[in-house]
Amino acid sequence: MAPTPSSSLPIDAVLPRLRAALAERASAVLVAPPGAGKTTRVPLDLLDAPWLGDRRVILLEPRRLAARAAAERMAATLGERVGDTVGLRVRLGSKISGRTRIEVVTEGVFTRMILDDPELARFGAVLFDEFHERSLDADLGLALALDAQGALREDLRVLVMSATLDGARVAGLLGDAPVIASEGRAFPVETRYVERDPNLRIEAAMADLILRALRADPGSVLAFLPGQAEIRRVAEALEGRVGPEVDVAPLYGALTPAEQDRAVSPAARGRRKVVLATSIAETSLTIEGVRIVVDSGLARVPHYEPGLGLTRLVTVRASRASVDQRRGRAGRTEPGVCWRLWSEAATGALDPFGRPEILAADLAGLVLDCAAWGVADLTTLAFLDAPPAPALREARAMLADLDALDADGRLTAAGRRLRALPLPPRLARMLVSAADRGQARAAADLAAVLVERGLGGDAVDLAERLDRFRRDRGQRAADMRRLGAGWAKLAGGNDAAEPADIGSLLALAYPDRVAKGRGRDGEFVMANGRAGRLDPAAALAREPFVVVADLAGAAGNARILAAAAIALESIEAGFADRIVAATQVSFDPQARALRARALRRLGAITLGERTLPVPADLESAAILARGVVGLGLDRLPWTPALRQWLARARFLHAAEGEPWPDLSDAVLAATAADWLAPEIVGRTGLDAITADDLGRALHGLLDWSLRARMDAAAPTHVEVPTGSRIPVDYEAEGGPVLAVRVQELFGLDRHPSAGGRPLVLHLLSPAQRPIQITRDLPGFWRGSWAAVRTEMRGRYPRHPWPEDPLAEAPTRRAKPRGT
Repeated sequence: MAPTPSSSLPIDAVLPRLRAALAERASAVLVAPPGAGKTTRVPLDLLDAPWLGDRRVILLEPRRLAARAAAERMAATLGERVGDTVGLRVRLGSKISGRTRIEVVTEGVFTRMILDDPELARFGAVLFDEFHERSLDADLGLALALDAQGALREDLRVLVMSATLDGARVAGLLGDAPVIASEGRAFPVETRYVERDPNLRIEAAMADLILRALRADPGSVLAFLPGQAEIRRVAEALEGRVGPEVDVAPLYGALTPAEQDRAVSPAARGRRKVVLATSIAETSLTIEGVRIVVDSGLARVPHYEPGLGLTRLVTVRASRASVDQRRGRAGRTEPGVCWRLWSEAATGALDPFGRPEILAADLAGLVLDCAAWGVADLTTLAFLDAPPAPALREARAMLADLDALDADGRLTAAGRRLRALPLPPRLARMLVSAADRGQARAAADLAAVLVERGLGGDAVDLAERLDRFRRDRGQRAADMRRLGAGWAKLAGGNDAAEPADIGSLLALAYPDRVAKGRGRDGEFVMANGRAGRLDPAAALAREPFVVVADLAGAAGNARILAAAAIALESIEAGFADRIVAATQVSFDPQARALRARALRRLGAITLGERTLPVPADLESAAILARGVVGLGLDRLPWTPALRQWLARARFLHAAEGEPWPDLSDAVLAATAADWLAPEIVGRTGLDAITADDLGRALHGLLDWSLRARMDAAAPTHVEVPTGSRIPVDYEAEGGPVLAVRVQELFGLDRHPSAGGRPLVLHLLSPAQRPIQITRDLPGFWRGSWAAVRTEMRGRYPRHPWPEDPLAEAPTRRAKPRGT
């Protein structure tokens, strides 16, 4: 029988409608705000539903803290202990008995339950609580539950519950299921905005605002921060400043249950509490005595980068739904106040909802689980948001590399070994491979430290964390060591902890994250091409090679959060099949020459190298060509004749267009590997390239027909009346220029041309200085010549300056002396 509640909650008003909906339909959606009571009232109310019979109810919670709190509250309602009617099933232990009717489980645990028992034979209903958080496990769990409901268990009830959710969209996914909404009960909350000083770190700004809130209003404070590091720094900033009657308590997932209980329990009589929490406290938890919320407006979320196979934590602005949830925590038990560390106008710019994890996560685990379910094509499952194609391709490629999937996406024998372990695929692969080496227990301990945040401390060096974990005598560490021993057995290893190289084990999980130091400031580059940095003062920063397990921050400034040293010998031994030997030819700008090296590479990192002679091949020549033109085309061995040839070709392209090619500097630089390289094969540096090489390369840019036309269309020289052959300047602006002494043109009654095109005449004095520029020589004789003659004859009396230049014979010489 469902219990009779001792006090009413808002959800009680809609329970009859919910019972009726689930009596008629196999699925339903319940939307109820925080504090309505849905988490604890609904499972208990369903216990006497006729359709349930003697089967159990599963209640899914997004995290262990919420699962434990829900189980304890329901058990207390019944006057029982957890493990009786209400049971708990989480990673670090279960409290289930033959009397259990409600199992409260975390979302990840449910995925393994349904994969092991697709019919869920012992269960009549699956309740997804706080589904608005949209974790990857929740989305997968719902997809599998709906698939089981449609194919195996038509009588299985599926109920999706949430505080902030697009109920109609979820109802559509559930086959137009009925949506039941509860109004909830919340006390008024006053919102106060304080714009953050951009010169202050977030921790300093939050500490100042918390102190201001404590002075302004009575009651305990719940402060939201993005992560554990910020919580620790704010706690340090508040130390000695909050007053003796105020207790500061952190709250995040990596804490022990006892530490979490201290944070959520009411403050002692006559005392106040400041709870510094991550988004873990947004829903599912009621912290007694809190009537003040201080919100940083930030959240830390995982972001997966397909192609690099790497998930990093990034700090983002929280969504509008999230900050509204946080604000509501101040009004759960009495009127409250919410202080927001941003301007009121900025609230409107927030995203309406947080981004579902399925759109930004590593999907390898999901793909492996779906393969175990018998589904290779994920489009056949009902996901609220379709998994992104790039992330799916990356996941399938990685699982194929692990030999976990065959070419058709089906689970292999190796994949089944990985699936047998309740670990992410990379860590499962590490454990299975380590078991084959007789090091299963060491790998299991390392996996425990990696999956259980905070275990062994937060040192970057995983060897240090592992040592602390093994010496930790706390309950959580003992539970994880026991769990790790079970993993080791599942992997086929023994329970003894063998001496092992931590870096080598970690590399089994993350071969793409073997990293080489750059020799400065703790910077490393990984085999996948991604860069990361360590604190230069850290001992690990001085290691030549490390393996990276976790990092955070933007791509250009990523901090390595967890890593282990690895010796070059271990890399050589462990990745012999992945190490590629290659010859690399590169251009050295300082030496203006090629350098050749024999390299051994693991992805993007070089493990070793030695100098080689430069190969005399076209590929090397192309590298030299690109390198030389990168210094500037003018560095090539140009002669006046070659410069004129290029100018002529460019002139013809400008004058006629096609078929004359574009030989501009930009085009020549971009195509140097095509036109220059074939003529410099065997050359190893700029100094070895000759003018003949350059000439052959340039001439090859024109086909034979254009080369045959070039001399006629753009001749190099023009013959003037004296018989002199004067070179034509095709580089001059305004057209081809003929610069000639005016005396050599006497008697010429037409304007000179080249290739049928008029030339720009630069008429020179006997001293080769310009005296006139003209495009009309006959007009010059008739007009300006008289003025030029008057000025020039006094300056150059030994040269002829006739009144009628057309009647004068052309000459190169001065007049004889005495004439």
